[in-house]
Amino acid sequence: MISIDVTGRTPIYEQICRAICSEIARGMLKENDKIPPSRTLAQQLGLNPNTVTKAYSMLERDGIIYTLAGKGSFIAPQDGKAISTLTRGFEESAREALQAGVPAETLIETINRLKGDIQ
Repeated sequence: MISIDVTGRTPIYEQICRAICSEIARGMLKENDKIPPSRTLAQQLGLNPNTVTKAYSMLERDGIIYTLAGKGSFIAPQDGKAISTLTRGFEESAREALQAGVPAETLIETINRLKGDIQ
């Protein structure tokens, strides 16, 4: 389900958020699907439970998940929220590049190249 790079520069709680958003974007997690309790996920990943709790709190704040007392956490109706979370940094970088004079066509070519690398 989720893989974490403990040696990377991205904070672990952000990696968890991105991983869950990625699973939503890929259709692996759908509206009202239950996600593992924070303690269970922490144990599976070998993390401090507070780290997973922080990630779940951020996801809930952003409307990506919701929690029912005594029942657990679930995927919320999305309306593009998970994808917006995943593209937030991209939009900022693209805006900076366009403002710096990089042609839009260059950005599109870069996206197409990256897409080819991933597929």
